[in-house]
Amino acid sequence: MTAYSAVLAKEARSAQPLAVIETESDVPPIELRTERAVTARKIQVPEVRASESALKADEAPRIYPAGTKFFDGRPVRAVRTIEMVVTAYSPDWRSCGNSADGITATLHHVSTNGTKLVAADPKVLPYGALLTIPGYDAGKVVPVLDCGGAIKGNRLDVLFPTHEEARKWGVKKVKVTVWDYADGQPAVNPRLKR
Repeated sequence: MTAYSAVLAKEARSAQPLAVIETESDVPPIELRTERAVTARKIQVPEVRASESALKADEAPRIYPAGTKFFDGRPVRAVRTIEMVVTAYSPDWRSCGNSADGITATLHHVSTNGTKLVAADPKVLPYGALLTIPGYDAGKVVPVLDCGGAIKGNRLDVLFPTHEEARKWGVKKVKVTVWDYADGQPAVNPRLKR
């Protein structure tokens, strides 16, 4: 019908809106300078808008330079480095004592991020800060989601799934890289996102 409507509109030298659909009815015919009479009845067609997510899907994907690191699906960029003393802990009673309930200070379960997260002094590195620590998690970016009684100042505690793995880490003094999101969007409050 749409093609027939377009042909009639072209012949009549006036553009007919797509919402007009040609039908047979009891409405008197309208002459369109054609050899035969046609009847038209307007039918309301609701306006359809694409959702925001569909519009974003139509946008061209952003391209980042080779070697760009990502965390939680977002690109990150190095902001600074800090020399820190890094120890390790496990989520069991041998490291956490009576606090060994499997929940971090930001209310995340210790299995978050594949059991790769960091405890830091929130006065030095806020919850949600992103770090890379030489020798930990193959240099991947990990979040600060916990704190500890002995973790004050420039000290970190990296989480391992077992006490034995944590003990193998020992105590290391390393240069830690602090990262920030590079997509221009704000960081999400880690207490709200779980």
